[in-house]
Amino acid sequence: MEENMNMSAERSLKIITEQIERNRKAVSKDVGESLYMAGICTMTMAVVVAIVNGTAMKYGFSGVGHLLWFLLPLIIWGVEKYRHKDRPATPPNIISTLVAKTWVTFGIFTLAFFFFATLFNNIMVRTETIEVFRVILINPLRIIVLLMGMAITITGYILKQRWLVWCGIIGGVGGFFWETVGVSSFFISRLGSIEVMCYLYELLSSIIIVLFGFVGLFLPGYIIKKQVD
Repeated sequence: MEENMNMSAERSLKIITEQIERNRKAVSKDVGESLYMAGICTMTMAVVVAIVNGTAMKYGFSGVGHLLWFLLPLIIWGVEKYRHKDRPATPPNIISTLVAKTWVTFGIFTLAFFFFATLFNNIMVRTETIEVFRVILINPLRIIVLLMGMAITITGYILKQRWLVWCGIIGGVGGFFWETVGVSSFFISRLGSIEVMCYLYELLSSIIIVLFGFVGLFLPGYIIKKQVD
């Protein structure tokens, strides 16, 4: 009798352990797919923004494509809804929650900063002289790069991926100082006319977003998916 009870307890413990492991894999796979799809959406949007900016610039509308960034959260939300449409609900997990909250926080701060920086720059360019405007101009790209580097670093700590931590630190801090000292502007200013310089600078922001989207979202999502599969 006692032997049967011991076997029953061991069997129950084994079943519970297997169930926990299945839940862990399901959550990890869901986190990986979410990062993977968010990366694809972000990189695709960066390409679309670059194309729209390049086309609009020919007609005298500079930077209008950046307004499309405000659609990105809605697109990612719609993709996630569609992806979970016919799937059973994934059990809540601290890892998935932390990763999701990290990138949601990044999105809120980035879009808010970009909106107010763009609004400020558009008001100042119409009310101040060009000399004053050059001094007070807000460059949103360097702050966005810094925020994205922070989000990637935090994601690396959560997922225990040291390479991701270092990519976030080097990319975020390095990109911030690169833009702060004007390295990009220095090289771009020597490449041609004003129209070419404006186009290249607009294109640069999209290239940076593609790189960060690949390293911070797409690549870790792909790695997690592969590890679980």
